[in-house]
Amino acid sequence: MKIRVRGIYATALTRLLLDAGHEVVGASPPIRRRFDADFPDDDHDVSIETTADRRGVELHGDPDGVDALTDRIDGLALDAFGWSDPTPAGAVFDARVTDTLGRGAICDLGTVDGTGATGFLPFAEADTHVTEGDALRVQVREGRPPWSDGRAELSTAIRADAGLATLAPGEGVRVAGRDDGAARELAGMTDLLDVDVPEGWGVQWRRGAVDADMDALADALTRAVGVADALGDLPEDVDPSRRLAAPTATAWAWLGREARFALDERRRAATTTMPGHHRTKAACEAASAGVDFVEALCDPGSGGAGEDGTDGDDPDFPFAVVTDQFGPVESDTVAIGHGKPDGRLVTLGEGEVVDRDADGTLSVRRELSAGGTLDALGVPIEAGDTALTTFREGRWWYPTVYRDADGTRKGTYVNVCTPVECFPDQIRYVDLYVDVIKDAEGTVERVDDDDLDAAEDAGHVDADLAGKARRVASALEDAL
Repeated sequence: MKIRVRGIYATALTRLLLDAGHEVVGASPPIRRRFDADFPDDDHDVSIETTADRRGVELHGDPDGVDALTDRIDGLALDAFGWSDPTPAGAVFDARVTDTLGRGAICDLGTVDGTGATGFLPFAEADTHVTEGDALRVQVREGRPPWSDGRAELSTAIRADAGLATLAPGEGVRVAGRDDGAARELAGMTDLLDVDVPEGWGVQWRRGAVDADMDALADALTRAVGVADALGDLPEDVDPSRRLAAPTATAWAWLGREARFALDERRRAATTTMPGHHRTKAACEAASAGVDFVEALCDPGSGGAGEDGTDGDDPDFPFAVVTDQFGPVESDTVAIGHGKPDGRLVTLGEGEVVDRDADGTLSVRRELSAGGTLDALGVPIEAGDTALTTFREGRWWYPTVYRDADGTRKGTYVNVCTPVECFPDQIRYVDLYVDVIKDAEGTVERVDDDDLDAAEDAGHVDADLAGKARRVASALEDAL
């Protein structure tokens, strides 16, 4: 496969892809400097880009290629997960408008692979007035990872996207983001390509096309014409809600802490890489810039994660330095990002960091609202109740101690999860269902094994990860 890679994981993924025998194309200047390899400016079969929150990657392109590469990234570590997207970029749907908001409409896209799909159509992307109940033909412009709270962004303008080349309704040739001599030369060269563009379609080249040779340009334009022909064969009648075409596939890969350290090792084989490189870069843009500065100055040594990283003992990862500089520190407010193995994200509220140790431990205090019960403890939540949760970077579990307004302990809940990461604005992990509780009288009970069994049967948690979760839970039972 020919693969284009961008973002904070690009060097490590390039090493991974080259080792697997793939061809990386359209590489950025830093990648070209770091590798003794040929990086042609060809069209790509699959693109891999870092997600906006820096915590994972988006894979988009040829369906078979996306599936294969998602499996490879999923196999980096136990805490890496991959999910296919029922609303891939470029897919065409007959949609029903179910609601209108301030700047757009929510659309029901029907059921895809057993999953109900929705999207968001900005009014600026609609070619007509939109109101609740309307039936519209739409195309996915941009997807959203399953752990975000957003919906795929839609448009009523149908385009044929094929990597370097895109066909859109209209006439003429243009180059995205370029208006210089190279772009004008490319526009003129388009007429020399031996490719017949269907009537009524204009050609839009990506920025990288200006560096491609004639063969690569012809291949890209040929693929775009093929997509346009397929879209032209769609039925004229709009019949919500259904997916009509998906020329390409999209998948999302969540990278946990152990996966980031595994990528550090890949990157270290190519260039200077500080301990905790990807863990630090995933924190925020300022932290990412700090990493670049450190690595430009010196080689900090081999470093990296331990053999199994089971208890957060990565002495070479400068947790105290990273959190001192970028947070979270005492008095900061952080959210608790409770990920699910099917890709969803549940936020368990926000709390104040009341203590932080250099070993990677944070204590977060939350005030609870009265009503309901305390998880599996079954104890009513009353006014004045608090929860003190202790997170340790890299550990496969964390405890929460619940107390009433007088400070009397109401119980302890220990959550089993993928290795915890303490980012500046959010504590993040993926929940592994099975947990251990200890009530106010000291009785210890293991709960939710059946939920873990069901997740394993459904394919959301693989056998190795499920086995790890059960071993952690057993150790916690003995310790409590």
